[in-house]
Amino acid sequence: MCGIAGLIHKGKSSLVGFEMTQMLQALKHRGPDSTGYAVYGNEVNDLVMRLKIAEAEDMQRGSGIYAELDRRINQVDSFIDEHGVKVTKKDKINDYSYRYEFSFNGDLGKLAEHIEEVNGAEILSVGKGLELIKDLGDASDVSNAYGLNSFKGTHGIGHTRMATESDVDIRSAHPYWAFPYNDVSVVHNGQITNYWIMRRQMEKKGHRFTSNCDSELLAVYTAHNLSLGTSLENSLKQSIEEIDGVFTYLVATKDQLGMAKDTMAAKPLVLYESDDLIAMASEEVAIRAILPQEIDTSDPYDEEVRVWQA
Repeated sequence: MCGIAGLIHKGKSSLVGFEMTQMLQALKHRGPDSTGYAVYGNEVNDLVMRLKIAEAEDMQRGSGIYAELDRRINQVDSFIDEHGVKVTKKDKINDYSYRYEFSFNGDLGKLAEHIEEVNGAEILSVGKGLELIKDLGDASDVSNAYGLNSFKGTHGIGHTRMATESDVDIRSAHPYWAFPYNDVSVVHNGQITNYWIMRRQMEKKGHRFTSNCDSELLAVYTAHNLSLGTSLENSLKQSIEEIDGVFTYLVATKDQLGMAKDTMAAKPLVLYESDDLIAMASEEVAIRAILPQEIDTSDPYDEEVRVWQA
């Protein structure tokens, strides 16, 4: 079933981490297996990378796992040094999750591929504004573990997942970052029926995938279009023509938030829009979690595409 949510503030920052937590916790019943956030703060001069070096379930292997994790992160750091990356800040979030700030003028794709040669390593996101966090558990669990309630920014998207066709792990959780493009993330509710055909097309064009989740295709597809100079709005419109299935999805970039629904409009989305805030979710209860007052909402129609600027 799954649940998606997104919000964007026009012209100001807010506690988007806290707001997204409230919205996603209200959607817990739609997906209790994992929760993910893509939140956008004020742009930094350096790049920000979110990285995991193991799955949460790996921590159940006993004390021996800790020596292995030390070996993995030391290898990651060694590869980073080899590429001439200047790390300005490194934070250990938990035993298997790290946050780096760094400057780099080289080939980000090659750097990322080298890092992910390390067993268990997966780059969750890279960007100047984007920080992608996802883990097992509900929104409160993930928010508390990663300190999201204090995160300030302009916009964000999130996802609560019920695992139906892939494993209960971080790799299969949403949102998805579009490797190796900065600041692009996607959450999706639905099923893409021509996933494998389009995935092979993207792979032939040089793109790589980190999972077998059909939702990742939407991130790669969007980033590919944006890299060719296509606007986000036109990419969303194009996806309705080229992607088969039933889907509602949200896309975020460093300064925009967009949504698209397929021709059947079978997957729900409720939208609230004011002069300074746009919020949307699979159910209105998520919007009312941050806007308890009386509000007017609408349901986007089939094939509707919308894009908002931060």
